[in-house]
Amino acid sequence: MSYTDEAAIRDLITNWAAAVRAHDLPRVLAHHAPDLVMFDVPPPLVSRGIEAYRKTWDLFYSSNPDPVVFDLDELDIVAGEEVAFATALMHCNNSDPDGSRSRLDFRLTVGLRKLDGVWTVVHEHHSIPAE
Repeated sequence: MSYTDEAAIRDLITNWAAAVRAHDLPRVLAHHAPDLVMFDVPPPLVSRGIEAYRKTWDLFYSSNPDPVVFDLDELDIVAGEEVAFATALMHCNNSDPDGSRSRLDFRLTVGLRKLDGVWTVVHEHHSIPAE
């Protein structure tokens, strides 16, 4: 893994999280493959394709009032020449039934491929620990 690849992936993920906080959907979708597969915490269990992925953000924003919290706590990256993955611990706000907000800790795993020289997210997986 070269420092350049790790730095590029770190920038991609930190910029993605900043775009989520800014409600900047074009930047949220940037660097995601058209045939992306995502596993998420709320239904649907799997989203296939960039349009399905885009729709998941409608649910996220409708249930997370401003200011949106979507922060990286830890980020680890392993990259080869054409394939990489990143794992992260993150947190966001959770809207509770009584209208209050609480911290929701979750895990992120991202699979990337270098397509035409650019790191591109091909798989994204958000999860929370089972109780």
